[in-house]
Amino acid sequence: MAVAGKQKKVRSWLWLLAIVFWLAAWQIAYWLIGHDLLLASPAQVAVRLAELALQGKFWLTALMSLLRILAGYALGLAAGTALAIITTRSRLLQAIFRPAIGAIRATPVASFIILALIWMSSSRVVVFIVFLMVMPVIWANVSEGIRKTDPQLLEMAQVFALPKNQVIRLIYIPSISPFFVAAATTAMGLGWKAGIAAEVLSTPKLSLGSELFNAKIYLETPDLLAFTIVVIILSLVLEKLVVRLLRWTEGYFRRHGRQNLQKGGGET
Repeated sequence: MAVAGKQKKVRSWLWLLAIVFWLAAWQIAYWLIGHDLLLASPAQVAVRLAELALQGKFWLTALMSLLRILAGYALGLAAGTALAIITTRSRLLQAIFRPAIGAIRATPVASFIILALIWMSSSRVVVFIVFLMVMPVIWANVSEGIRKTDPQLLEMAQVFALPKNQVIRLIYIPSISPFFVAAATTAMGLGWKAGIAAEVLSTPKLSLGSELFNAKIYLETPDLLAFTIVVIILSLVLEKLVVRLLRWTEGYFRRHGRQNLQKGGGET
């Protein structure tokens, strides 16, 4: 416990040192450039962040961006998982969907954003783009997890005549969960960046992307940097929360899945 506490303290000091280093580098760059229009100082951005924090519209804007991106993320998780299940069970469906998913992964996100702007409203564009970025990642990893499920466990379940719902809950979910967690973590970062990019190009009302776009148009460098910092902070916080939730879920299924499987086998 003492060693773990010491390591945590060291990591905290290293983080603080890194922040101080980059703030100093930023300030030096500001002095060297010497033009507020090109680069605002850390102090100017800090003042702007404090001003934004006192505005109700700012918090509503951040919340609406979060909701749009989380909606697309949740849809991508669900669709990617469902698609992985059906394509691993059918070679025909896998042959049909694999080229389409490959095309989605290979196409630049800006192309999809421009196409989506023709098809739907600006708010839906963000949800759609996040969905497109998340779904292929989930599909690929969950498919791999299903294929790598231990065949001996499946054979044992067949021998003991376990119902299908127990096979899914006790064998498939614990086996797939590490693949799902890794994919969901990666997809969170990709989806967040794609969502903000979609907001910048589609400029929906009450969105961080629109604020970034307006700051660029009106050459408000402190605003541009302030909203960029907000985007980064929200991304880090959201990713940590999602990772903790997913890892807790993974641990739960891995612990209870194997234990319940053994109990079920013994009772049967």
